[in-house]
Amino acid sequence: MSVAYAVRVAEEAADREACFAVRKEVFVGEQGVPEDIEYDVYDAGALHVLAVREDGLPLGTGRLLYGEAAAAKTDGDLSVGSLGRLAVTREARGLGVGAALVQAIEDAARARGLMAVDLHAQTHALGFYERLGYVAYGTEFPDAGIPHRAMRKAL
Repeated sequence: MSVAYAVRVAEEAADREACFAVRKEVFVGEQGVPEDIEYDVYDAGALHVLAVREDGLPLGTGRLLYGEAAAAKTDGDLSVGSLGRLAVTREARGLGVGAALVQAIEDAARARGLMAVDLHAQTHALGFYERLGYVAYGTEFPDAGIPHRAMRKAL
């Protein structure tokens, strides 16, 4: 099945709200992440990307933290961005939406002069990120009760 969709930076308020709605559906609804930890202080300054179907239905989202906002997640390395909150709706999985979102985030990181992107992957998603060129490092750790590994890709 092929579905036409576009990925764009969520600059308008409606696009940002769509990003948060996808995150609520996937992380809070499906994975049981408490809503009060899903949204954080980083959301306001982050670059958010949104995948939308031709008819406007949101299919997925992700965000990039950079500069001081990313420092806590990149061991203080300001040349590294932090990819996070990547979520694709159940009906859009398998369509390439996640990879397209990651590509958009990497493009935004390159445009900001970043040398690499870090992320914290749920362990079930390690293979997905490895196929996109990310390499796991460090030990497994829990985040919102879900096992994760840190990963990095040089740009």
